[in-house]
Amino acid sequence: MPDAIPETTMTWHAVCGVDEIGAEDVVQIEHGDKIYAVYHTPSGFYATDGLCTHEDELLAGGLVMGEIIECPRHQGQFEIPTGEAQGTPVCVNLQTYPTKVEAGKVYIGISDSA
Repeated sequence: MPDAIPETTMTWHAVCGVDEIGAEDVVQIEHGDKIYAVYHTPSGFYATDGLCTHEDELLAGGLVMGEIIECPRHQGQFEIPTGEAQGTPVCVNLQTYPTKVEAGKVYIGISDSA
């Protein structure tokens, strides 16, 4: 499982309202030169890198099935809460990022050095 980012070295960024991301859906956000994917799964809100580790496809175009995101290009799958690759063609895990919900908004914690 990827290492979590220490909270002392990150900044919280608003992504969207909780009602703006449907159940089993994903939205893409960009910060600096990096792309992130934010998910609404049955167990809550999560965030990962926004590009598949197999061929840099945008995960926001993929299919969320419960706690799994399926890449739209080659159907590689990742476990959303952990970023763990779930078999070929993907074999490299996604980096995960902390999320929180406050005042009806979803936030992602991004490292100040990212």
